[in-house]
Order: sequence, then C-alpha cells, then structure tokens
Amino acid sequence: MFERVATLFRITQSHGIARRYFVVNGFDGALTMFGLIVGFYVTDNNDNSVLLSVCLGAAIALGMSGLSSAYISESAEKRKELLELEEAMMRDLSDTAYGQAARMLPLLIAVINGSAPLLIALIIVMPLWAEYLSLDLPMPAMEMAMLLAVVVIFLLGVFLGRVSGAHWFLAGARTLAIAAVTMLLIYLLSPR
Repeated sequence: MFERVATLFRITQSHGIARRYFVVNGFDGALTMFGLIVGFYVTDNNDNSVLLSVCLGAAIALGMSGLSSAYISESAEKRKELLELEEAMMRDLSDTAYGQAARMLPLLIAVINGSAPLLIALIIVMPLWAEYLSLDLPMPAMEMAMLLAVVVIFLLGVFLGRVSGAHWFLAGARTLAIAAVTMLLIYLLSPR
C-alpha cells in the first residue's frame, strides 16, 4: 500500500504538496491548541473538562476543515491538470496510471491535511486527558500541555528548516517566536 501511495506521489510530483499541507495544518493545530490553553491559563480558568472539550472541538473542526477543503481544492486542481494533459496529448488518460493518480491523490492529500491538525492537537491535549482520568503528572496538566505545544511548534519549525536547507535551530526559533507573539497577544487582549 505504501509503495502504491509513493508511486501516486511520484507520478503526479505531489509529495511537496502533501508535505506542505501536513506542516501547515499541523502548525495550525499546534498553535490553535496552544492559544486555547494559554487563553484558559491567563484567565485562571482551571476547569479541565471544559478546556478538554473546547480543545477537542477545535481539533475535530480543524481536522474536518482540512479534510474537506483539501479534497475540494485538490480534486479540482488535479481534474484541471488531467484535462490539460489530455488536450495536449489528444487522448483520454482516465484509465492510465496518471489518470488513476489524479483521482486518488486528492483523497490522500485530504487525509494528510485533515489528520495533521487532529493528530497534533490530540498529542498536545494528552496531559489534559491524563488529568481528567486522574493520572499522576509531574506538573499541572495545563502547563504540561502548553510545554508540549511549544515543543511541537519548535519541532515543526526544525522540520521546515531541514526541508528548506535553513539552520534547524533558527527555523525552530522562528516558529517559537510566533508562539511567543501569540501568547503575548492573548495575554494582552484577554479579559481578566
């Protein structure tokens, strides 16, 4: 199955698109969870069940938005590319490997786009789940979740740095700066 997926990406040269979708939407998921948790933290709202419900609702919404928007836009783009190639070749390509790839790839990219924010958000809220289940944690769940979000945001920056050939630490620091500005804005604008 992985070989087939790799072939589809190779035929359509779409691996870069999938990587971008994963990182962009993963970053959205991480920063959204971070923002929600910081918002609860600065207002001294310690109701873990409410925070967990809000985070899960946002994670599911981000996942569904990513899934549906990527499918709609990528299926239109791949259909257009296929039609242009068919016109250039003056031949129906629907039964070829490229035609199959053009039909399958939007679904694969949609799954990547939708799963990235959902999975990353679920990782970040794990300490909230642990506290909800009355498991012992080495630090308060909200603070642990914020720390986890910061680590994920940094690692996404490191990944982008590796892809672009930039220094990994500077790329990670850049994404941390975005998280810091986000936290500052939440702190300044939140009613207390």
